[in-house]
Amino acid sequence: MHKRRIVSAAAVVALGLGLSACSDDDGEPAATDSPAASAPAPSPSEPDSEADSESPAADSGDGDDAPAGGEGDVAAPGTELEVGDRAVLPFAYTSDKKGTIAVTVTAIEKGAEADMAAFGDKAKGMTPYFIKMKVENVGGTDLSYASLKLDGVLEGGAGTGVVLIGDIPGKCDRESAPREFTTKGASYETCSLTATKSAPVTAAQFDEGDTYSDSPVVWAN
Repeated sequence: MHKRRIVSAAAVVALGLGLSACSDDDGEPAATDSPAASAPAPSPSEPDSEADSESPAADSGDGDDAPAGGEGDVAAPGTELEVGDRAVLPFAYTSDKKGTIAVTVTAIEKGAEADMAAFGDKAKGMTPYFIKMKVENVGGTDLSYASLKLDGVLEGGAGTGVVLIGDIPGKCDRESAPREFTTKGASYETCSLTATKSAPVTAAQFDEGDTYSDSPVVWAN
């Protein structure tokens, strides 16, 4: 049986993404906090030539589910997306296993307080939310067995103030990347669990690494 732990943060923070090896069966889960998010808008660059000025705009209006970045077109810090959108992002699993992934948040679902029973007394009064996502290997590097976690953002933009390690089988199963997650186009689905005692969770965010720690990529309902 997987062990579960809940830790209340000392201050309300916006939570980020954790990347780790899969160790649910043997290791005691741990919890960490992440810095609050801010999202400065990137400065547009001037076209260098007449050809550049005639290039199609990034927002072409082709559809609401257009990707935030295609292959090689990484989402900028502070990018704001809707659930269902796809974002291409840098991925650093270990120092010698790095690459590029695409993340599509497919749903942010509200659970019931009773779902938190496995986390013990500290979870009383908490409502869980299930952040469901699809993860794709864009760079084609060996990223097998990586574990990906997005964290919840409350209505109004604050973090939940709570870090959870674990899952709720059948409702929010946190899956590691399969052994075959080593080639371009490989994909898998997973779920990140978050919870709150206060305002509802309305968004999920990625704030991994120096690039996104202060300006996360956010998916909102």
